[in-house]
Amino acid sequence: MSPRKIIIDTDPGQDDAVAILLALGSPDEIDLLGITAVAGNVPLPLTQKNARIVCELAGRPDVKVFAGCAAPLKRKLVTAEHVHGKTGLDGPQLADPVMPLQDQHAVDFIIDTLRREPSGTVTLVPIGPLTNIATAFQRAPDIIGRVQEIVLMGGAYFEVGNITPSAEFNIFVDPEAAAIVFDAGAPMVVMSLDVTHKALTTRARVEAFRALGTEPGRMVAEWTDFFERFDKEKYGSEGAPLHDPCTIAYLIRPELFTGRHVNVEVETKGEFTSGMTVADWWRVSGREPNALWIGDLDAEGFFALLSERIGRL
Repeated sequence: MSPRKIIIDTDPGQDDAVAILLALGSPDEIDLLGITAVAGNVPLPLTQKNARIVCELAGRPDVKVFAGCAAPLKRKLVTAEHVHGKTGLDGPQLADPVMPLQDQHAVDFIIDTLRREPSGTVTLVPIGPLTNIATAFQRAPDIIGRVQEIVLMGGAYFEVGNITPSAEFNIFVDPEAAAIVFDAGAPMVVMSLDVTHKALTTRARVEAFRALGTEPGRMVAEWTDFFERFDKEKYGSEGAPLHDPCTIAYLIRPELFTGRHVNVEVETKGEFTSGMTVADWWRVSGREPNALWIGDLDAEGFFALLSERIGRL
C-alpha cells in the first residue's frame, strides 16, 4: 500500500514538533507533501521558523515549509506562550534554521496541491487553529470534494475546555474558521482533548525518548520536560497530554483509537462558550454526523509507536 499523502498545518508548539517528527519517521506510511504554518501557539514568524527547525532536527531540510495566515478570520490572535514558552519550542537550545521558507503562501499551496493531486488522495492534518484550511476552502470551494480526509487535533466535550471553561485552544483561537471546516462536508476525524488527555507523558515514557540516544529523542524528552510542568500543575496528572501526535498516529495505526461518528457544531456567538465544540455524543440533536469523534486510545501502543519512529530519525 502506498504512503498516505498529507499536508500538516501547524503552529509549533512542542507537541506539534513531535507530530512532525512522527510523520518524518514513518515514510512507509506517510508522504509529507509539505508543512503549512499558521499563527496559534505563538505568532506566525515563530511557527514557520519552528517548523523548519523541526525538519532540520529530523535531517529533512528538503521538506517544504510555507507561511500562512498571521491572524484569525475575525478575531485578535490569542497565543499560548504560558504553555510553550516565548519561542513556542522553549526547553533545549535550538539553532536558527538554515533551510529556506517557501515563497508561496500556505493557503495557495494547499489549494494548488489539492487541485494537482488526484482527487481523494490528499489528507489534511491541521494541528493548530483552522485559519489556513478555512481560508483555502473559502477561496477555492472546489477543493473540498477533493480532500481524502481531515484528521485534526482540536475540540473537547467530556474533558471540557483548556483555554476557557468550555473551549479547547485550537478551536477557541479561530472558531469562525473551525465552523467553516466542520460544516464543509469533507470526511473528518477529530482528536479532541477527550482522547489526548489519555496520552500522558509519564516519567517512564519521557525517559524512553531520552534513552533512544539520538538528537531527536533527546529533544523530545527535553521539550516534554519543559511543557509538562504546566499541565501537571494544572491537571494534577502524572504527566502532560501529548496532543498533536495523535493525528499522525491515527494515520499510521488507526486501530489504536476508538470513537464514534457524531455531529459536531462550533459555537461562535456564546458569551461564555465561544469556541466550544458541541459534540452530539448521544445523538439527541437529529443532526447528521459530520465527524468521527475519537474518545479513547491504547496509550501504551501509542507511546511505543512514537519511540520506535522517532528512534529511526
